[in-house]
Amino acid sequence: MRGSVVRGLVWKGASQTVYQVSRIVVAVVLARLLTPHDYGLAGMVMVVGLFALVFSDLALGAALVQRTRLTDDDRSTVFWASLGAGAFFTVAGIALSGPLASFYGESEVKPLFAALSLSFILTSIGSVQTALLTREMAFRKLELRQIAATLCGAIVGISLAFGGAGAWAIIGQQLTAVAVGSALVWTLTDWRPVFRFSMDSLRSLGGFSGNVFGQRLLYYASRSADGILIGRFLGPTAVGVYAVAYNIILIPFSQIAGPIQQVMFPAFARMQDDRERVAAVWVRTMRLIAAVTMPALLGMIVVAPDFVSVVLGDKWASAVPVIRILAFVALLQSLQTMNADILQALDKAGTMLRFMVVWFIANLTAFVIGLQWGIVGVAAAYAVVAAVLEPANAWLTARALGTSLLRVVRGLAGVVQAALAMAVVVALARQAALAVSMSAPLRLAGLVALGFVVYLPLCAWRSPEARADITGLIRRRRSAAPPAADPQL
Repeated sequence: MRGSVVRGLVWKGASQTVYQVSRIVVAVVLARLLTPHDYGLAGMVMVVGLFALVFSDLALGAALVQRTRLTDDDRSTVFWASLGAGAFFTVAGIALSGPLASFYGESEVKPLFAALSLSFILTSIGSVQTALLTREMAFRKLELRQIAATLCGAIVGISLAFGGAGAWAIIGQQLTAVAVGSALVWTLTDWRPVFRFSMDSLRSLGGFSGNVFGQRLLYYASRSADGILIGRFLGPTAVGVYAVAYNIILIPFSQIAGPIQQVMFPAFARMQDDRERVAAVWVRTMRLIAAVTMPALLGMIVVAPDFVSVVLGDKWASAVPVIRILAFVALLQSLQTMNADILQALDKAGTMLRFMVVWFIANLTAFVIGLQWGIVGVAAAYAVVAAVLEPANAWLTARALGTSLLRVVRGLAGVVQAALAMAVVVALARQAALAVSMSAPLRLAGLVALGFVVYLPLCAWRSPEARADITGLIRRRRSAAPPAADPQL
Protein backbone atom coordinates (compact mmCIF):
# COMPACT_ATOMS: atom_id res chain seq x y z
CA MET A 1 0.00 0.00 0.00
CA ARG A 2 2.90 2.37 0.70
CA GLY A 3 3.89 2.48 -2.97
CA SER A 4 0.32 3.23 -4.08
CA VAL A 5 -0.13 5.94 -1.46
CA VAL A 6 3.19 7.66 -2.16
CA ARG A 7 2.67 7.63 -5.92
CA GLY A 8 -0.87 8.86 -5.38
CA LEU A 9 0.32 11.72 -3.17
CA VAL A 10 2.86 12.79 -5.77
CA TRP A 11 0.28 12.87 -8.56
CA LYS A 12 -2.35 14.44 -6.34
CA GLY A 13 0.15 17.02 -5.17
CA ALA A 14 1.07 17.96 -8.73
CA SER A 15 -2.56 18.16 -9.79
CA GLN A 16 -3.64 20.13 -6.74
CA THR A 17 -0.76 22.56 -7.22
CA VAL A 18 -1.88 23.18 -10.81
CA TYR A 19 -5.52 23.36 -9.75
CA GLN A 20 -5.12 25.74 -6.84
CA VAL A 21 -2.51 27.93 -8.55
CA SER A 22 -4.76 28.07 -11.60
CA ARG A 23 -7.73 28.90 -9.41
CA ILE A 24 -5.89 31.74 -7.69
CA VAL A 25 -4.39 33.07 -10.95
CA VAL A 26 -7.73 32.98 -12.73
CA ALA A 27 -9.49 34.57 -9.76
CA VAL A 28 -6.90 37.36 -9.70
CA VAL A 29 -7.04 37.91 -13.47
CA LEU A 30 -10.82 37.95 -13.46
CA ALA A 31 -10.82 40.33 -10.49
CA ARG A 32 -8.63 42.62 -12.56
CA LEU A 33 -10.85 42.36 -15.66
CA LEU A 34 -14.31 42.28 -14.10
CA THR A 35 -16.12 44.78 -11.94
CA PRO A 36 -17.25 43.77 -8.43
CA HIS A 37 -20.81 43.79 -9.80
CA ASP A 38 -19.99 41.28 -12.59
CA TYR A 39 -18.01 39.12 -10.19
CA GLY A 40 -20.91 39.24 -7.77
CA LEU A 41 -23.47 38.16 -10.38
CA ALA A 42 -21.39 35.06 -11.12
CA GLY A 43 -20.93 34.54 -7.38
CA MET A 44 -24.70 34.48 -6.86
CA VAL A 45 -24.93 31.65 -9.37
CA MET A 46 -21.83 29.73 -8.31
CA VAL A 47 -22.88 29.38 -4.67
CA VAL A 48 -25.94 27.48 -5.84
CA GLY A 49 -23.99 25.62 -8.52
CA LEU A 50 -21.87 23.99 -5.80
CA PHE A 51 -24.69 21.51 -5.35
CA ALA A 52 -23.74 19.84 -8.65
CA LEU A 53 -21.02 18.11 -6.67
CA VAL A 54 -23.65 16.68 -4.32
CA PHE A 55 -26.49 15.72 -6.63
CA SER A 56 -24.46 14.39 -9.57
CA ASP A 57 -24.14 10.88 -8.11
CA LEU A 58 -26.13 11.09 -4.83
CA ALA A 59 -22.90 9.99 -3.03
CA LEU A 60 -23.18 6.52 -4.59
CA GLY A 61 -19.65 6.93 -5.95
CA ALA A 62 -18.31 7.07 -2.38
CA ALA A 63 -20.08 3.76 -1.70
CA LEU A 64 -18.29 2.20 -4.70
CA VAL A 65 -14.94 3.28 -3.23
CA GLN A 66 -15.72 2.13 0.31
CA ARG A 67 -17.18 -1.30 -0.54
CA THR A 68 -14.69 -4.18 -0.32
CA ARG A 69 -16.15 -6.09 -3.28
CA LEU A 70 -18.13 -4.88 -6.31
CA THR A 71 -20.25 -6.56 -8.94
CA ASP A 72 -21.00 -5.26 -12.41
CA ASP A 73 -24.59 -4.80 -11.25
CA ASP A 74 -23.28 -2.36 -8.65
CA ARG A 75 -21.31 -0.34 -11.21
CA SER A 76 -24.03 -0.17 -13.83
CA THR A 77 -26.75 0.57 -11.30
CA VAL A 78 -24.79 3.50 -9.89
CA PHE A 79 -24.08 4.83 -13.38
CA TRP A 80 -27.73 4.90 -14.45
CA ALA A 81 -28.89 6.25 -11.11
CA SER A 82 -26.28 9.02 -11.30
CA LEU A 83 -27.14 9.87 -14.88
CA GLY A 84 -30.83 10.06 -14.02
CA ALA A 85 -30.10 12.30 -11.03
CA GLY A 86 -27.89 14.55 -13.14
CA ALA A 87 -30.53 14.91 -15.84
CA PHE A 88 -33.28 15.60 -13.31
CA PHE A 89 -31.35 18.31 -11.50
CA THR A 90 -30.26 19.93 -14.76
CA VAL A 91 -33.90 20.27 -15.80
CA ALA A 92 -34.85 21.42 -12.31
CA GLY A 93 -32.08 24.01 -12.32
CA ILE A 94 -33.23 25.46 -15.62
CA ALA A 95 -36.82 25.57 -14.36
CA LEU A 96 -35.76 27.30 -11.13
CA SER A 97 -33.52 29.89 -12.80
CA GLY A 98 -36.41 32.38 -13.02
CA PRO A 99 -37.47 32.11 -9.36
CA LEU A 100 -33.81 32.32 -8.32
CA ALA A 101 -33.39 35.55 -10.29
CA SER A 102 -36.51 36.92 -8.59
CA PHE A 103 -35.15 35.88 -5.18
CA TYR A 104 -31.98 37.89 -5.80
CA GLY A 105 -33.80 40.70 -7.58
CA GLU A 106 -31.32 40.44 -10.49
CA SER A 107 -32.72 39.44 -13.89
CA GLU A 108 -29.21 38.75 -15.24
CA VAL A 109 -28.93 35.76 -12.92
CA LYS A 110 -31.55 33.73 -14.86
CA PRO A 111 -29.54 32.82 -18.01
CA LEU A 112 -26.36 32.38 -15.98
CA PHE A 113 -27.95 29.84 -13.66
CA ALA A 114 -29.77 28.05 -16.49
CA ALA A 115 -26.43 27.56 -18.25
CA LEU A 116 -24.62 26.45 -15.10
CA SER A 117 -27.32 23.83 -14.46
CA LEU A 118 -25.71 21.78 -17.24
CA SER A 119 -22.92 21.00 -14.78
CA PHE A 120 -25.25 18.53 -12.99
CA ILE A 121 -25.50 16.14 -15.94
CA LEU A 122 -21.95 16.81 -17.14
CA THR A 123 -20.58 15.81 -13.73
CA SER A 124 -22.79 12.72 -13.47
CA ILE A 125 -21.56 11.33 -16.80
CA GLY A 126 -18.08 10.73 -15.40
CA SER A 127 -18.88 10.08 -11.74
CA VAL A 128 -18.68 6.26 -11.80
CA GLN A 129 -15.46 6.17 -13.82
CA THR A 130 -13.94 8.65 -11.38
CA ALA A 131 -15.02 6.51 -8.41
CA LEU A 132 -13.60 3.35 -9.97
CA LEU A 133 -10.25 4.98 -10.69
CA THR A 134 -10.17 6.31 -7.12
CA ARG A 135 -10.96 2.84 -5.80
CA GLU A 136 -8.06 1.42 -7.83
CA MET A 137 -5.85 4.29 -6.59
CA ALA A 138 -5.07 5.10 -10.24
CA PHE A 139 -4.22 8.67 -9.37
CA ARG A 140 -1.88 9.30 -12.29
CA LYS A 141 -4.79 8.99 -14.69
CA LEU A 142 -7.13 11.00 -12.51
CA GLU A 143 -4.71 13.84 -12.03
CA LEU A 144 -3.65 14.13 -15.66
CA ARG A 145 -7.33 14.49 -16.40
CA GLN A 146 -7.78 17.09 -13.65
CA ILE A 147 -4.79 19.12 -14.83
CA ALA A 148 -6.05 19.17 -18.43
CA ALA A 149 -9.61 20.09 -17.39
CA THR A 150 -8.40 22.86 -15.07
CA LEU A 151 -6.15 24.42 -17.69
CA CYS A 152 -8.87 24.27 -20.36
CA GLY A 153 -11.32 25.96 -18.00
CA ALA A 154 -8.76 28.64 -17.15
CA ILE A 155 -8.08 29.39 -20.81
CA VAL A 156 -11.78 29.70 -21.64
CA GLY A 157 -12.55 31.83 -18.58
CA ILE A 158 -9.74 34.32 -19.15
CA SER A 159 -10.46 34.48 -22.90
CA LEU A 160 -14.12 35.29 -22.25
CA ALA A 161 -13.16 37.95 -19.71
CA PHE A 162 -10.78 39.60 -22.17
CA GLY A 163 -13.59 39.49 -24.73
CA GLY A 164 -15.86 41.48 -22.41
CA ALA A 165 -18.17 38.60 -21.48
CA GLY A 166 -18.49 39.81 -17.88
CA ALA A 167 -20.01 37.26 -15.49
CA TRP A 168 -20.20 34.69 -18.31
CA ALA A 169 -16.43 34.29 -18.08
CA ILE A 170 -16.72 32.54 -14.71
CA ILE A 171 -19.65 30.37 -15.84
CA GLY A 172 -17.77 29.41 -19.02
CA GLN A 173 -14.70 28.49 -17.02
CA GLN A 174 -16.71 26.18 -14.75
CA LEU A 175 -18.65 24.44 -17.53
CA THR A 176 -15.53 23.88 -19.62
CA ALA A 177 -13.62 22.31 -16.75
CA VAL A 178 -16.49 19.95 -15.90
CA ALA A 179 -17.14 18.94 -19.52
CA VAL A 180 -13.47 18.28 -20.30
CA GLY A 181 -13.00 16.34 -17.06
CA SER A 182 -15.96 14.04 -17.70
CA ALA A 183 -14.96 13.47 -21.34
CA LEU A 184 -11.37 12.60 -20.45
CA VAL A 185 -12.24 10.17 -17.65
CA TRP A 186 -14.09 7.99 -20.19
CA THR A 187 -10.91 7.67 -22.24
CA LEU A 188 -8.92 6.58 -19.18
CA THR A 189 -11.07 3.60 -18.12
CA ASP A 190 -12.02 0.38 -19.88
CA TRP A 191 -15.25 -0.12 -17.96
CA ARG A 192 -18.47 0.75 -19.76
CA PRO A 193 -22.01 0.54 -18.34
CA VAL A 194 -24.45 -2.11 -19.50
CA PHE A 195 -28.21 -1.71 -19.63
CA ARG A 196 -28.83 -3.30 -16.26
CA PHE A 197 -30.30 -1.86 -13.07
CA SER A 198 -30.49 -3.73 -9.78
CA MET A 199 -32.70 -2.49 -6.97
CA ASP A 200 -30.86 -4.83 -4.60
CA SER A 201 -27.55 -3.13 -5.44
CA LEU A 202 -29.12 0.31 -5.08
CA ARG A 203 -30.55 -0.53 -1.65
CA SER A 204 -27.28 -2.08 -0.50
CA LEU A 205 -25.15 0.86 -1.65
CA GLY A 206 -27.73 3.39 -0.55
CA GLY A 207 -27.38 2.45 3.12
CA PHE A 208 -23.86 3.86 3.13
CA SER A 209 -24.33 6.62 0.56
CA GLY A 210 -27.42 8.04 2.30
CA ASN A 211 -25.39 9.25 5.27
CA VAL A 212 -22.61 10.54 3.01
CA PHE A 213 -25.14 12.34 0.81
CA GLY A 214 -26.73 14.01 3.81
CA GLN A 215 -23.35 15.10 5.11
CA ARG A 216 -22.31 16.52 1.74
CA LEU A 217 -25.63 18.26 1.26
CA LEU A 218 -25.34 20.01 4.61
CA TYR A 219 -21.69 20.86 3.96
CA TYR A 220 -22.36 22.53 0.62
CA ALA A 221 -25.53 24.15 1.92
CA SER A 222 -23.47 25.73 4.67
CA ARG A 223 -20.77 26.78 2.20
CA SER A 224 -23.42 28.39 0.01
CA ALA A 225 -25.53 30.02 2.71
CA ASP A 226 -23.29 33.03 3.31
CA GLY A 227 -23.11 33.91 -0.39
CA ILE A 228 -26.85 33.43 -0.88
CA LEU A 229 -27.72 35.65 2.09
CA ILE A 230 -25.24 38.32 1.04
CA GLY A 231 -26.64 38.29 -2.49
CA ARG A 232 -30.22 38.52 -1.28
CA PHE A 233 -29.77 41.29 1.29
CA LEU A 234 -26.56 43.15 0.36
CA GLY A 235 -26.49 42.92 -3.44
CA PRO A 236 -24.11 41.71 -6.17
CA THR A 237 -21.26 44.12 -5.40
CA ALA A 238 -21.05 42.82 -1.83
CA VAL A 239 -21.14 39.26 -3.18
CA GLY A 240 -18.30 40.13 -5.55
CA VAL A 241 -16.05 41.45 -2.77
CA TYR A 242 -16.84 38.49 -0.51
CA ALA A 243 -16.40 36.00 -3.37
CA VAL A 244 -12.95 37.34 -4.26
CA ALA A 245 -11.77 36.77 -0.71
CA TYR A 246 -13.49 33.38 -0.63
CA ASN A 247 -12.04 32.16 -3.94
CA ILE A 248 -8.51 33.40 -3.36
CA ILE A 249 -8.08 32.55 0.31
CA LEU A 250 -10.67 30.25 1.85
CA ILE A 251 -11.25 27.64 -0.85
CA PRO A 252 -7.66 27.04 -2.04
CA PHE A 253 -6.22 26.81 1.47
CA SER A 254 -9.10 24.97 3.12
CA GLN A 255 -8.78 22.38 0.35
CA ILE A 256 -4.99 22.17 0.36
CA ALA A 257 -5.34 18.73 1.91
CA GLY A 258 -7.45 17.64 -1.06
CA PRO A 259 -4.74 15.51 -2.69
CA ILE A 260 -3.94 13.80 0.61
CA GLN A 261 -7.63 13.41 1.43
CA GLN A 262 -8.54 11.75 -1.88
CA VAL A 263 -5.55 9.43 -1.82
CA MET A 264 -6.03 8.41 1.80
CA PHE A 265 -9.77 7.62 1.69
CA PRO A 266 -9.35 4.34 -0.22
CA ALA A 267 -6.23 3.61 1.84
CA PHE A 268 -8.09 4.24 5.11
CA ALA A 269 -10.93 2.02 3.89
CA ARG A 270 -8.44 -0.83 3.55
CA MET A 271 -6.84 -0.07 6.95
CA GLN A 272 -10.13 0.36 8.82
CA ASP A 273 -9.48 -2.62 11.11
CA ASP A 274 -6.15 -1.13 12.31
CA ARG A 275 -7.23 2.09 13.98
CA GLU A 276 -3.91 2.83 15.67
CA ARG A 277 -2.29 2.79 12.25
CA VAL A 278 -4.92 5.17 10.88
CA ALA A 279 -4.48 7.47 13.91
CA ALA A 280 -0.72 7.65 13.41
CA VAL A 281 -1.13 8.54 9.74
CA TRP A 282 -3.81 11.11 10.61
CA VAL A 283 -1.56 12.99 13.04
CA ARG A 284 1.44 12.91 10.70
CA THR A 285 -0.64 14.09 7.77
CA MET A 286 -2.17 16.92 9.79
CA ARG A 287 1.33 18.04 10.76
CA LEU A 288 2.40 18.14 7.12
CA ILE A 289 -0.68 20.16 6.18
CA ALA A 290 -0.09 22.58 9.05
CA ALA A 291 3.55 23.02 7.99
CA VAL A 292 2.27 24.48 4.68
CA THR A 293 -0.98 26.23 5.52
CA MET A 294 -0.14 27.81 8.86
CA PRO A 295 2.76 30.04 7.76
CA ALA A 296 1.02 30.94 4.50
CA LEU A 297 -2.24 31.98 6.13
CA LEU A 298 -0.73 33.74 9.12
CA GLY A 299 1.48 35.58 6.68
CA MET A 300 -1.56 36.54 4.59
CA ILE A 301 -3.25 37.99 7.66
CA VAL A 302 -0.23 40.26 8.10
CA VAL A 303 0.28 41.33 4.44
CA ALA A 304 -3.38 41.40 3.30
CA PRO A 305 -3.46 45.19 2.61
CA ASP A 306 -0.33 44.95 0.45
CA PHE A 307 -1.61 41.83 -1.32
CA VAL A 308 -4.90 43.46 -2.25
CA SER A 309 -3.28 46.70 -3.39
CA VAL A 310 -0.60 45.04 -5.53
CA VAL A 311 -2.32 41.90 -6.82
CA LEU A 312 -6.05 42.72 -6.99
CA GLY A 313 -6.08 46.49 -7.31
CA ASP A 314 -7.43 49.28 -5.16
CA LYS A 315 -11.06 48.70 -6.29
CA TRP A 316 -11.03 45.62 -4.02
CA ALA A 317 -9.75 47.45 -0.91
CA SER A 318 -12.91 46.57 1.01
CA ALA A 319 -11.92 42.88 0.74
CA VAL A 320 -8.93 43.31 3.13
CA PRO A 321 -10.74 42.64 6.44
CA VAL A 322 -12.68 39.77 4.86
CA ILE A 323 -9.46 38.19 3.57
CA ARG A 324 -7.90 38.41 7.01
CA ILE A 325 -10.87 36.79 8.73
CA LEU A 326 -11.32 34.05 6.12
CA ALA A 327 -7.59 33.27 6.31
CA PHE A 328 -8.18 32.33 9.95
CA VAL A 329 -11.16 30.16 8.95
CA ALA A 330 -9.12 28.49 6.21
CA LEU A 331 -6.37 27.72 8.73
CA LEU A 332 -8.80 25.85 10.96
CA GLN A 333 -10.56 24.06 8.10
CA SER A 334 -7.36 22.95 6.37
CA LEU A 335 -6.48 20.84 9.39
CA GLN A 336 -9.85 19.06 9.44
CA THR A 337 -10.36 18.07 5.80
CA MET A 338 -9.42 14.43 6.38
CA ASN A 339 -11.82 13.87 9.26
CA ALA A 340 -14.88 13.09 7.17
CA ASP A 341 -12.98 10.56 5.06
CA ILE A 342 -11.64 8.82 8.15
CA LEU A 343 -15.12 8.54 9.65
CA GLN A 344 -16.51 7.27 6.34
CA ALA A 345 -13.71 4.71 6.01
CA LEU A 346 -14.48 3.53 9.55
CA ASP A 347 -18.16 3.18 8.54
CA LYS A 348 -19.14 6.03 10.87
CA ALA A 349 -20.75 8.27 8.27
CA GLY A 350 -23.72 8.65 10.62
CA THR A 351 -21.49 10.37 13.18
CA MET A 352 -20.31 12.85 10.56
CA LEU A 353 -23.88 13.45 9.41
CA ARG A 354 -25.00 14.37 12.93
CA PHE A 355 -22.03 16.71 13.27
CA MET A 356 -22.87 18.35 9.94
CA VAL A 357 -26.43 19.02 11.10
CA VAL A 358 -25.04 20.98 14.05
CA TRP A 359 -22.45 22.67 11.82
CA PHE A 360 -25.05 23.77 9.29
CA ILE A 361 -27.47 25.17 11.88
CA ALA A 362 -24.67 27.00 13.70
CA ASN A 363 -23.28 28.55 10.50
CA LEU A 364 -26.69 29.58 9.18
CA THR A 365 -27.57 31.24 12.48
CA ALA A 366 -24.21 33.01 12.58
CA PHE A 367 -24.53 34.27 8.99
CA VAL A 368 -27.99 35.73 9.68
CA ILE A 369 -26.67 37.53 12.76
CA GLY A 370 -23.52 38.68 10.97
CA LEU A 371 -25.48 40.29 8.10
CA GLN A 372 -26.23 43.23 10.40
CA TRP A 373 -22.56 44.28 10.02
CA GLY A 374 -22.22 43.58 6.30
CA ILE A 375 -19.76 41.16 4.72
CA VAL A 376 -17.22 41.70 7.51
CA GLY A 377 -19.87 40.64 10.02
CA VAL A 378 -20.68 37.51 8.01
CA ALA A 379 -17.00 36.56 7.81
CA ALA A 380 -16.51 37.21 11.54
CA ALA A 381 -19.53 35.07 12.41
CA TYR A 382 -18.10 32.28 10.23
CA ALA A 383 -14.81 32.53 12.14
CA VAL A 384 -16.51 32.29 15.54
CA VAL A 385 -18.36 29.11 14.57
CA ALA A 386 -15.21 27.60 13.05
CA ALA A 387 -13.22 28.31 16.22
CA VAL A 388 -15.73 26.27 18.22
CA LEU A 389 -16.76 23.47 15.86
CA GLU A 390 -13.55 22.61 13.99
CA PRO A 391 -11.82 21.45 17.21
CA ALA A 392 -15.00 19.49 18.02
CA ASN A 393 -14.70 17.82 14.63
CA ALA A 394 -11.14 16.78 15.46
CA TRP A 395 -12.30 15.43 18.83
CA LEU A 396 -14.96 13.26 17.17
CA THR A 397 -12.37 11.80 14.83
CA ALA A 398 -9.90 11.16 17.64
CA ARG A 399 -12.60 9.39 19.65
CA ALA A 400 -13.54 7.20 16.68
CA LEU A 401 -9.89 6.23 16.33
CA GLY A 402 -9.52 5.50 20.03
CA THR A 403 -6.84 8.14 20.54
CA SER A 404 -6.53 11.46 22.37
CA LEU A 405 -6.90 14.95 20.96
CA LEU A 406 -3.85 15.85 23.06
CA ARG A 407 -1.86 13.64 20.70
CA VAL A 408 -2.81 15.97 17.85
CA VAL A 409 -1.92 19.07 19.88
CA ARG A 410 1.52 17.68 20.68
CA GLY A 411 2.04 16.72 17.06
CA LEU A 412 1.30 20.26 15.84
CA ALA A 413 3.05 22.21 18.62
CA GLY A 414 6.37 22.72 16.84
CA VAL A 415 4.80 23.91 13.60
CA VAL A 416 2.53 26.32 15.50
CA GLN A 417 5.48 27.82 17.35
CA ALA A 418 7.50 28.32 14.15
CA ALA A 419 4.59 29.85 12.24
CA LEU A 420 3.61 32.26 15.02
CA ALA A 421 7.21 33.43 15.44
CA MET A 422 7.46 34.01 11.69
CA ALA A 423 4.22 36.03 11.68
CA VAL A 424 5.49 38.27 14.48
CA VAL A 425 8.76 38.93 12.64
CA VAL A 426 6.94 39.73 9.38
CA ALA A 427 4.47 42.04 11.18
CA LEU A 428 7.33 43.98 12.79
CA ALA A 429 9.13 44.19 9.45
CA ARG A 430 5.99 45.51 7.77
CA GLN A 431 5.67 48.29 10.32
CA ALA A 432 9.28 49.24 9.70
CA ALA A 433 8.71 49.24 5.94
CA LEU A 434 5.65 51.48 6.32
CA ALA A 435 7.67 53.88 8.48
CA VAL A 436 10.19 54.42 5.68
CA SER A 437 7.45 54.67 3.02
CA MET A 438 8.58 51.61 1.05
CA SER A 439 6.44 51.04 -2.06
CA ALA A 440 3.70 48.41 -1.80
CA PRO A 441 5.10 46.01 -4.47
CA LEU A 442 8.59 46.08 -2.98
CA ARG A 443 7.18 45.76 0.53
CA LEU A 444 5.07 42.73 -0.39
CA ALA A 445 7.93 40.95 -2.16
CA GLY A 446 10.31 41.63 0.71
CA LEU A 447 7.88 40.42 3.38
CA VAL A 448 7.14 37.19 1.51
CA ALA A 449 10.86 36.49 1.12
CA LEU A 450 11.48 37.30 4.77
CA GLY A 451 8.72 34.91 5.80
CA PHE A 452 10.38 32.04 3.93
CA VAL A 453 13.83 32.82 5.33
CA VAL A 454 12.54 32.98 8.90
CA TYR A 455 10.05 30.10 8.85
CA LEU A 456 12.03 27.28 7.23
CA PRO A 457 14.84 27.07 9.82
CA LEU A 458 12.39 27.68 12.67
CA CYS A 459 10.20 24.80 11.47
CA ALA A 460 13.21 22.50 11.10
CA TRP A 461 14.23 23.40 14.68
CA ARG A 462 10.87 23.35 16.45
CA SER A 463 9.28 20.50 14.45
CA PRO A 464 11.94 17.97 13.43
CA GLU A 465 9.12 15.44 12.99
CA ALA A 466 7.69 17.46 10.08
CA ARG A 467 11.11 17.65 8.47
CA ALA A 468 11.56 13.88 8.92
CA ASP A 469 8.11 13.20 7.43
CA ILE A 470 8.87 15.31 4.36
CA THR A 471 12.30 13.81 3.73
CA GLY A 472 10.92 10.33 4.36
CA LEU A 473 8.11 10.90 1.87
CA ILE A 474 10.62 12.02 -0.76
CA ARG A 475 12.88 9.06 -0.04
CA ARG A 476 10.02 6.56 -0.27
CA ARG A 477 8.85 8.14 -3.52
CA ARG A 478 12.27 7.60 -5.06
CA SER A 479 12.38 3.98 -4.00
CA ALA A 480 8.64 3.20 -4.04
CA ALA A 481 8.02 -0.49 -4.47
CA PRO A 482 4.98 -2.08 -6.11
CA PRO A 483 1.90 -1.86 -3.89
CA ALA A 484 2.19 -5.41 -2.53
CA ALA A 485 5.89 -5.17 -1.65
CA ASP A 486 5.42 -3.42 1.67
CA PRO A 487 2.11 -3.48 3.51
CA GLN A 488 3.18 -0.81 6.01
CA LEU A 489 2.39 2.86 5.42
